[in-house]
Amino acid sequence: MKTLRLLTTLALGGGLALGAYWSSNEGRWSVHAEVTPAAAPAGTPLYYRDPSGAPLWSAGPKKDDRGRDYLPVYDDDKAAQAEPKPPQAASSRKILYYRNPMGLPDTSPVPKKDPMGMNYIPVYEGDDVDDGTVKLSPGKIQRSGVKSEPVARRPVRVLVKAPGTIQLDERRVSVIAMRAESFVQKIADVTTGSRVKAGQPLMEIYSSAVASAAAEYLATITSKTVGGVEIYGRGSRQRLINLDVPERVIAEMERTHVAPVTIHWSAPRDGIVLERNAIEGMRANPGDVLFRIADTSLVWALVDVAERDLGNIAVGQSVAVRARSFPGRSFTGRIAVIYPQVNRETRTVRVRIELANPDAMLLPDMYVDADVDTADGAPVLAIQDSAVLDTGTRQAVLVDKGDGRFEPREVKLGRRGGGLIEVRDGLAEGEAVVTSANFLIDAESNLKAALKSFAEAAPQASDAGHATGEHK
Repeated sequence: MKTLRLLTTLALGGGLALGAYWSSNEGRWSVHAEVTPAAAPAGTPLYYRDPSGAPLWSAGPKKDDRGRDYLPVYDDDKAAQAEPKPPQAASSRKILYYRNPMGLPDTSPVPKKDPMGMNYIPVYEGDDVDDGTVKLSPGKIQRSGVKSEPVARRPVRVLVKAPGTIQLDERRVSVIAMRAESFVQKIADVTTGSRVKAGQPLMEIYSSAVASAAAEYLATITSKTVGGVEIYGRGSRQRLINLDVPERVIAEMERTHVAPVTIHWSAPRDGIVLERNAIEGMRANPGDVLFRIADTSLVWALVDVAERDLGNIAVGQSVAVRARSFPGRSFTGRIAVIYPQVNRETRTVRVRIELANPDAMLLPDMYVDADVDTADGAPVLAIQDSAVLDTGTRQAVLVDKGDGRFEPREVKLGRRGGGLIEVRDGLAEGEAVVTSANFLIDAESNLKAALKSFAEAAPQASDAGHATGEHK
């Protein structure tokens, strides 16, 4: 069948056209309706938008990832200028206003489109209340891992850690020195580091001054004239005491009435020989130290506490001391003295801890670590330390108000320890605070505050321009 088509068609608009055809078989004209592409409006396009309706645009012609051409948008495009229908509300709540879909500080009381053709998003009553809270959707809360915990009263166990060393108790150190010129006749089998008992012989000393005083004392107490009168022998006996002659030696002279040639010097206390300077046959001048003995049954731990922890410690607090030489073992003591001086280089304070050392395991200058327990045991209002957002100048928490709403609130904190922080002001018992992913909510809050400040600043700038007569 051969068909001839006329060269002209009648356009009806909207892409619909009528065409006339001649049929050689039927010998008559026929009219046929067909859809033809609508003519593009005249003029230069303002921009080109994504053909799928996505919020994407381009200043020039472009293709999407499927190879489709971006659609031109003209200044006289009726579809672009047509006012969009308000979206149907998802619930019966009242729509307060419409906000910019790109998050810009721009709102509208009626539905509208932005320059890229995207509809403004409705904000319902209760979604954006200006009460300082942040609202998150249930999906965002679940994805972020937000967790809340009620504020409760519990004891805050604060441990102050400080390093230190073991030192001898100054009150338990004895020195053996001669008070008159003497000679060392013999020394017992005692060396530096030997452990001695009180009264154990250390050496034999000959001193002419001691021998003269002993002979005078014996002459007085054995005299037939004054021997029975105690007051006459009191002066010569006091002379022996002043020469540091042991009381045991004086009592032996009174019993036997014999003045010894040499004096047996013994240990004044139980302890360890820290220093031995005596040598057989040596001459000892007055004041020369021959032996130095220390009792180590009670020692000191001198630790350096940081200046910031000084307010948490007090005399009498219990301290657990661990020696690095004996891992797993702890020694218990108490704070005896807090030295009234701060080290200007290390910003620390010296603290003295008295420790019992019955088995002599703690040795002088041994390194130790002290844990000072400052807890008083009384329960206080406390939260987890992960709930606090600390900027350095202020501390805040996020209070869970329910229904996905979170309120930033400034708090005043107290002691810290054991993963807990004491809350002195800003929270009440039973209120829920965010303990996990609170930094994400804080970021949301900061973004919201920034957008709100921009929105408030825009009208002020506009009013200022009108007041000064500035026009663009």
